Amino acid sequence: MYGAELAEIYELVHRGRGKDYLQEAAAVEGQVRKRRPDARTLLDVACGTGAHLRCFHELFDEVAGLELSEPMARYARAALPHVPVHVGDMRDFDLGRTYDVITCMFGSIGYLLTESALGDALRRFARHLTPGGVLAVDPWWFPETYRHGHVACSTVTVGERTVSRVSHSVREGAASRMNVHYLVADGAFGVRHFHETHLIGLFSPEQYEAAFTAAGFGVDYVPVEPAGRGLFVGVRSAG
Repeated sequence: MYGAELAEIYELVHRGRGKDYLQEAAAVEGQVRKRRPDARTLLDVACGTGAHLRCFHELFDEVAGLELSEPMARYARAALPHVPVHVGDMRDFDLGRTYDVITCMFGSIGYLLTESALGDALRRFARHLTPGGVLAVDPWWFPETYRHGHVACSTVTVGERTVSRVSHSVREGAASRMNVHYLVADGAFGVRHFHETHLIGLFSPEQYEAAFTAAGFGVDYVPVEPAGRGLFVGVRSAG
């Protein structure tokens, strides 16, 4: 998943589609400050190329990232050379320390696919949070909000490079299967084509809330606008 070809153009594509990383990070910070005004340290799980992490770096005193894809992590480290970006799986990582805030943005939690894996990850998050620490999760679509057969297309040009992205998404059991094709054109290399397939779990709000509760969080669902899907905000119990 998320290999070198996509890492190279990832932010270019999503910024071209209108994604406002700073606005999303600020919305998350606002929810965090309501629950933990003195929060200083933050870990961004599934940080990708570090687009949200760079924004959180401006909003919190100390930040770090965790990313499963080594190519994506390399881009994040290059963008934030003094910020630790660890390679690891959200289900079983162990960084040996805790944070005031953990974030998991852009629907990345959906890659876990099963309730068991979701529970494993949330327990890992709880272990890496200080008592009263805040967990903010931007979910993937819910079964009732997911659009079967959805097609999306966008083209963006920056400098001499043009990228076109076309995706088609279908329901597959309790998950969505999204096939994404890219055309990348520039003067140096001509036109390249590659595609990726993403299988992403469709958890219901009740499944998310149950997993948060089982992991020791008090949780609220708030309809803020990170990506149109709202935000689950949990506070780790002090016990």
